[in-house]
Amino acid sequence: MNGNTDISEKEIVLKIKDLHKSFGDNHVLNGFNLVLHQGENLVIMGKSGSGKSVMIKCLVGLMEADSGTISVMKHDITKLDREALDILRADIGFLFQGSALYDSMSVRENLEFPLRRHSKKLKKNTDTESMIIKALENVGLASAIDLMPSELSGGMQRRVALARTLILQPKIILYDEPTSGLDPITAKEIIMLMQSIQKKYNTSALIITHDVDCARVISDRMILLIDGKDYAEGTFKELSASEDPKVKAFFKHES
Repeated sequence: MNGNTDISEKEIVLKIKDLHKSFGDNHVLNGFNLVLHQGENLVIMGKSGSGKSVMIKCLVGLMEADSGTISVMKHDITKLDREALDILRADIGFLFQGSALYDSMSVRENLEFPLRRHSKKLKKNTDTESMIIKALENVGLASAIDLMPSELSGGMQRRVALARTLILQPKIILYDEPTSGLDPITAKEIIMLMQSIQKKYNTSALIITHDVDCARVISDRMILLIDGKDYAEGTFKELSASEDPKVKAFFKHES
């Protein structure tokens, strides 16, 4: 954990209230609620198909919810036009599952992409080359700046994707399965890097993961998404000690 003991007293940077989303008769989100505080690492766990990805897509405006409200840094995203939503997205970093680097672009070009897309956020005469180098230094990969994604290991690709996420210094970072597909040693390195970034930039993070070890180390608080709702909430220690069968199922390999 990142050591914050009074996190509930900090500013709310993200709030989801009574979110509903259905696809025909399939009620994926059925009144989901979430509050993320400044500087907090909040882990969301749910089984495959539980609605985690749908929730994230609604959160960033890629999908429209049926009902409910989503407030990001006090902006109701359901009421923003496309231009305002794009500006807000510059303050939200997204580490995609599987890294999602552009295969035809070098590492440098991958990091240049968000700078070009959100050029209005940059000051005039900004030294983008220095920004790219600094972002790569933050993840320990400055030497890889001219390599192609195919020349990188899975762990290195994840680091580059994280550097791309960080380059605009977002206030909120969304991590989608940050350790998936990685061997245990590399996964541990990525978790340590996430902790280092949170400490350095005081970012607020929403972390979707199936990795119980990741949740144990990184989370200040956890929410279990079950039956489309925020079924259980608490610290890792609190939830892993629960006698509720639905909650215990997430921690069945814990000793």
